[in-house]
Amino acid sequence: QVQLVESGGGLVQPGGSLRLSCGISGIIFSAHVTGWYRQAPGKERELVADITQRGRTTYSDSVKGRFTISRDSASNMVYLQMNALKPEDTATYYCNARNINYKTIQYWGQGTQVTVSS
Repeated sequence: QVQLVESGGGLVQPGGSLRLSCGISGIIFSAHVTGWYRQAPGKERELVADITQRGRTTYSDSVKGRFTISRDSASNMVYLQMNALKPEDTATYYCNARNINYKTIQYWGQGTQVTVSS
């Protein structure tokens, strides 16, 4: 049974920081690109960042320089460090794992809410 379990969301003031965590089980971690997506009300889900087994990262332009994605293969964890948060970062954040050979095979977490507001 594949499970992706996110944690670390919450309410933070503009300029603040949060760290999201995602624990992944039931898949071969090294065979998947892992990442974070987000979806704000009334908007489509979008890629925030992803990272390969070799550590190659991709970031959306809106978060470059503020967010950092990392993964720990020993514990099958994926992290998203979010700094200098803005109100427009408010969204539900989803952890994702995508098979490197079969890109249509992917898994999602249940989502964690991030709200940036004063």
